[in-house]
Amino acid sequence: MKFGSKKIASTAIYMALTESREEEANLKREFGDLGIATAAVDYGGEFINSVKSIVERAVVAAKREGVIKETHPEEGAVAGATREALSQIVTKAIGLNVGGKIGIARHRDHISVAIFFGIGLLHLDEVSIGLGHRALR
Repeated sequence: MKFGSKKIASTAIYMALTESREEEANLKREFGDLGIATAAVDYGGEFINSVKSIVERAVVAAKREGVIKETHPEEGAVAGATREALSQIVTKAIGLNVGGKIGIARHRDHISVAIFFGIGLLHLDEVSIGLGHRALR
């Protein structure tokens, strides 16, 4: 099967919304059967001080799970898509703590990164999803 950017983006969102390692593993297996490589990684911390760490965690998770190879263009694609996703969250998260999950999906030349975060101030939580996409050769 061949999937386009919309399917890969929605797959990344599904991965970011998983609530347990078991659910994550089941989705990874289901998407893998369709030829879509996936990864997910949890994250939490103060937003502004953590941007670099969030990008690094996404790249490391993508490499660890075989979504990308250890090449400059593929690592750069994940880093760029992650930064795009973060840019969509920054106005809600600046100065606050965040916690949630990063979902990554790839099929052929499409790669997407979705970030689902709870954004907290005491017990008054906001939620947000950021999404980035890149095309690889």
